[in-house]
Amino acid sequence: MATTRTSPDRAIDEQLLAVLDEWQVAIVANDADRIGSYMADEWIMVSENGITTAEQFLAFVRSGDLTHSAMARAGEPRIRYHGELALLTTRVTNTAHYQGTRFDADEWTTDAFLHTDGRWHCVLTQITATKK
Repeated sequence: MATTRTSPDRAIDEQLLAVLDEWQVAIVANDADRIGSYMADEWIMVSENGITTAEQFLAFVRSGDLTHSAMARAGEPRIRYHGELALLTTRVTNTAHYQGTRFDADEWTTDAFLHTDGRWHCVLTQITATKK
């Protein structure tokens, strides 16, 4: 899969994509602690439902109200670097269950990752549903 990037080092791109993929595995495992380890404390998700904080999202997972049974990248990711900040945009498909109701999603996501202390942490996730 080709990647649109501005990094002079493909290894950095691969490292960032591996972090995203590992985060998605944690989400499908419904492991709130693992999910949270990929988020900065100030992480928010912006979607058609408004703004959700890390605390709110993780509370939904911990309660069992929100679970995921599938999540995967689809298509070519686009990565842009701005110092220690990386913007990663890709298409994602997922199956979520909220309070027992199944939701299948096909979305464009842009994640803003900050590289600090040798690790990438997501500070913002923006979700846009694809047209069906």
